[in-house]
Parts: sequence; C-alpha cells; structure tokens
Amino acid sequence: MKKKKVVLAFSGGLDTSFCVKYLAEDLGFEVHTITVNTGGFDAAEVDAIALHARNLGVASHHIVDETRNYYDKVIRYLIYGNVLKNNTYPLSVSAERMSQALAVAGYAKSVGADAVAHGSTGAGNDQVRFDMIFHILVPGMEIMTPIRDLKLSREEEINYLHSKGVEVSFEKAMYSINKGIWGTSVGGKETLHSMGMLPESAWPTQVTKNGSETATLRFEKGELVAVNDLVFDHPVEAIQYLQNLAGPYGIGRDVHVGDTIIGIKGRVGFEAAAPMLIIKAHHALEKHVLTKWQLSWKEQLAQFYGNWLHEGQYLDPVMRDIEAYLSNAQQCVTGEVAIELFPYRFQILGIESPYDLMSSKFGKYGEMNLGWTGDDVRGFSKIFGNQTAIHHQVNQHHEN
Repeated sequence: MKKKKVVLAFSGGLDTSFCVKYLAEDLGFEVHTITVNTGGFDAAEVDAIALHARNLGVASHHIVDETRNYYDKVIRYLIYGNVLKNNTYPLSVSAERMSQALAVAGYAKSVGADAVAHGSTGAGNDQVRFDMIFHILVPGMEIMTPIRDLKLSREEEINYLHSKGVEVSFEKAMYSINKGIWGTSVGGKETLHSMGMLPESAWPTQVTKNGSETATLRFEKGELVAVNDLVFDHPVEAIQYLQNLAGPYGIGRDVHVGDTIIGIKGRVGFEAAAPMLIIKAHHALEKHVLTKWQLSWKEQLAQFYGNWLHEGQYLDPVMRDIEAYLSNAQQCVTGEVAIELFPYRFQILGIESPYDLMSSKFGKYGEMNLGWTGDDVRGFSKIFGNQTAIHHQVNQHHEN
C-alpha cells in the first residue's frame, strides 16, 4: 500500500526533528522536509540541516533560498511604510514567517502532497500564520501539527527521539534565537516577565566598536541602493552590509511588548541594526520630500499593513491595495541620508535630495518668505478659520 506523502517545514531543531520520526514511524507517512532560508542560515548551516534531515531518514529534503523574494514581496513595503509595530519592532519574525509559509505551501502543492506539517506549539502566533496560509493556498490538504496536538514536554520529545535511535543532543539553550535578514529575535527568562532586560551575553552580536562613524544611505524611489558609496545589485546585499557595519555598535537592540494573535501579551528581545537604521533614514527622507497629507495617509495605511501582516493576513487582497499606494508614494523618495553611529545609538544628521521640499527658493521657516506677502497671510488666516469663527458666533448667540 502506497504511503501518504507529507511535506514538513523543517528547521532542524528539536520540535521538527520529533515531527519527522513521529510522522514517518508512528503514523506511517512518507516525509519530505523543506527548509526555507530567509537570510538566517549561512551555507554551512544549510548543509548541516540537510545532513540532519537525511540522518533522520526523510524521503527527501529540499532547501529554498527565499531571501530576495522575501525582500521583494514583504520587506520593501515595510520600508516604504516605515513599519514598526507599537513604534518599536520591525516585524523581524512575523514577516519572515509569511515568506516561509508561502514557500512551504507552494512546495507541498508542487510535489502532490497529501498533507502539510509544521512544528508550531499551541502557545504562539506561528501556528495561526502557518495554518491560515495553508488553508488558503492548499485547501483541503490535511494540516498536521504533532507538537501542538500531543502537548509533549521537551523532555518527552528528547526521550522519544532517543528511543528511535536518534543520538543527537538537544541541549536547551538559555536563549531562543531566530535570525533572518530583517532582524534577530531573542527570547529567554527575562522576556517571560514584564520586568527585566536581556543581559549583554544574550545578544547574538556583541558590542566590539567604540567611538563613532558616519554612514551615508542612498535611496532611489524608496529602496536602499548604496551605503557609503558602495552600490549594490540588490537591496538584500545593502541590508547585509549595513548590518555588519552597524551591528557591532549594539544599535537596534530593544524589547518589544505586543499583543499576540491569540489574545495574550508577549515580550521578545530583538536586535535589528540595519532595519532600524533603514526605516529611520527612509522616514527622515520622506519627511523632506512628501507632502503632509501623503505622510499622514501613509502612516495610517502602513500601521494597518504592519498589524495585518503580523497577524498572518498577508494574502488579504487589501494588502495588495496598500502596497500599490505605498509604492506610488515612493516616486520622489530619492536622496542620501547621513547617520552618525555610536555604541547603542545613532543620530540622523540630515538629508540631500533633488526633491527636497525644504527649499530656500520658497522661504526659510521662521525667518523669511519669498512666495507670499503679509496681506496674503492676513486674508488666508481669516478664511482658514472662517467656519470655526461662525460656529463660535452662533453658539455664543444661543448661549446669550
């Protein structure tokens, strides 16, 4: 009898290793694993994950590098919208999960799988993100979540794997690290409570730089194309370069407090030097080249976009509509932004752009006007407040 085929999203950690053995040996599935790299694994790590999958006895293992696609379909819009959830977090993990889920669903469909599986627990956001994408893109395909369904402890998973002859050690690290192109999340005992900051040793990138240096970021139509006169073929390369430049200053470290999809509060530490610098530099440039109503509507739409993405609703068609607006608003977001980098902080020095609306040809704020007269302003001020003046006069009449 032919075995049913299941595609498993595979990271190589304890949970997904358990899933391989459980699905294959206890449930009798033909297990095909896929690892989706969104900028968090180097070549050696990718090879190690593939070897581990083969040692577990999978029918096949597939690796797909989604880093550039992740930028093109998701990150670019987070930059266009200057998206920081709760004014803090650049959606390092939640945005990444969307690209991973989309790639897994596409692969499951392409190989004609009977089921698709992931190693999420029942306690976090990822279970909703993966489930929802699978329900939409591979409707009717069974979704299998052994860790969530069995409610096993870490010790029980390890004992099970040892009983299956898997001797790989799964020592529990003090901190949970999730690395991607758009930032690295850090979870540990300090983030399980409302009080406490991660110690210096917990951060993946240690502070090795002191003093200061200036970095110049060049944008063309909202996209980062160069850093310090180094021009890159793709923004992903610029992000990686900037991360390596600024990360050793300890820039972009923080703890995010947010609302999970399932209704509880959560804390997570993160380091995201490049994302924070890019978003803040991009926003500084936009404040010079966009009108006040472009900025106002962008901010409202981008906040919704970030929240809806965080909650796994990437495939909602309203997201494509917002992306169209954000893209159109980038036509004049071209120029250079100078930033001074210090240990644990940075400072925007200023911008240069051919589209800068703060042009001395039209006047200097608080000093001199060149495009209007005092009489123009006197008349404008009277008309601009006309309806409010009428309101006060009418109400004053009725009060008397």
